[in-house]
Amino acid sequence: MTRTDPSDPRPDDIALSDLQLDVMRVLWRGEASVADVAAALAAERGLAHTTVATLLTRLAKRGAVAQRRDGRVLYYSALVTEPQVRRTMVGDLIQTLFRGDPGALLAHLVTEKEVAPGDLERVRALLAGVKANKP
Repeated sequence: MTRTDPSDPRPDDIALSDLQLDVMRVLWRGEASVADVAAALAAERGLAHTTVATLLTRLAKRGAVAQRRDGRVLYYSALVTEPQVRRTMVGDLIQTLFRGDPGALLAHLVTEKEVAPGDLERVRALLAGVKANKP
């Protein structure tokens, strides 16, 4: 995905750490304040308010989130989508572990994990759809 507006701060490709992904998952549900994000992650992560604020500030600098102020409260919203992040991170995984061969990833998933019959049918349907859409 290439940006046509060079002043657009959102990254074309964005890879995130596990912690950043957890924060983004909160924002993909909707706009949230630092306190909202901290509360959403409290049971799983137990992060300090200042840690969450730092994470959100860094994500904003990277162009992954937008911020707006309402009085003394900063609200954050996602600028990158979950599919965009997934595409980047899976692409990096394929390049790093499978030397750029997506078929090797698919073969690994089918041979290394127990795959339910319904999962295989779903993959077959996806592949058939891709084939049908190619000229």
